[in-house]
Amino acid sequence: MDQLIIYNTDEGLAIMLPTPEYLAEHDILSIAKKDVPAGKKFKIINRSDLPSDWSQNYAWSFDESSSTDGIGEKP
Repeated sequence: MDQLIIYNTDEGLAIMLPTPEYLAEHDILSIAKKDVPAGKKFKIINRSDLPSDWSQNYAWSFDESSSTDGIGEKP
């Protein structure tokens, strides 16, 4: 299962897809906490949960009030 990390930025939705090599040594939650900017709420989703039509990807966002996965700690 391909998991990825999403969070909102001022420019739109940020999508992080860790490499399989990095995931072999780190869990996705610790990656998100480390790499998402401090204070930004994030959500861990399956890659298949993204819309298949990428033509409007600049307008994507996610409802942070439904995110219970965590908040970035990156300084």
